[in-house]
Amino acid sequence: MEKEDPLMRLEREERERKAKGGSLKPVMAVLAIVALGLAGALAYVTISKNSLVKDLEIDKQQLTEQIVSLQGDYESLSSEYDSVNSQLDSSREEVAQLVERIKKTEATNRAKMRQYEKELGTLRSIMRGYVKQIDSLNTLNKKLTVQAANARREAAEAGRKNAELTEQVNDLSSKVAVGSILKARSLSLVAYASNGKATDRSSRTTQMVFNLTLAENELAPTGPVRIYLRVKDPDGNLLLDGTGASFTLGGDAVPATASREIDYNGKDVDVSIYVNDTGAFVKGIYSAEAYTAAGKLGQAEALLR
Repeated sequence: MEKEDPLMRLEREERERKAKGGSLKPVMAVLAIVALGLAGALAYVTISKNSLVKDLEIDKQQLTEQIVSLQGDYESLSSEYDSVNSQLDSSREEVAQLVERIKKTEATNRAKMRQYEKELGTLRSIMRGYVKQIDSLNTLNKKLTVQAANARREAAEAGRKNAELTEQVNDLSSKVAVGSILKARSLSLVAYASNGKATDRSSRTTQMVFNLTLAENELAPTGPVRIYLRVKDPDGNLLLDGTGASFTLGGDAVPATASREIDYNGKDVDVSIYVNDTGAFVKGIYSAEAYTAAGKLGQAEALLR
């Protein structure tokens, strides 16, 4: 084999080296572009992630502030009603727990954040319900207070009128002239059972009968005379039989338990007035007063055991 000239060999090697170097340049260029692309993509992802995390942190902060604000609203809400206060205490505890949970939750936990938003909406709705309920109760309480005040005034007025009426009855009774005024004697109030026998047991009593005798009085006018009976139970309540009987006394209309008209001829007349349909009879003393249009005839009492 012919030995290669050293100079020629060097030139050949140089040509081969340059040829190899020329073929690697495109590859190196491509690799460089890819590397730059990956670096850009990585930078974009990193920047986007940081921006998203920052947005989530802002959202969490805003949600936290809203929940804390709602907590303050619940604390400032007050009520005078025990049932509402009990419900308020329960809701305040729920809000407090929600505050603690959101503080311990990462902003990137979007599922939890959405859950907290729903709970916040629910608690707000409950809050509005409490406000409406308290307002309604306050309005009703004011209305009942006014009604109670009116009722007290009416009761006081009724009591005053009743006292005045009682005074008028007593005054008129003491001032009636004897002359032509009818008088009565043998007044009695007797309770009867359903078998028609007299009884002193309240449980057996079905009716009462008021008996009197109109005394002879030659000065009194003869003709129809109506006698009015007022019977009061042990509590002082006037018994009424539903007939609506009443008479005028001292210029005022006075209700009566019952009444009966008799024909008076100036002689003694026995009169019985029945007390029926007044409700159940109770234990205690029943008092009865008899009147004519001219004034009081007398009174009697009966004790039921």
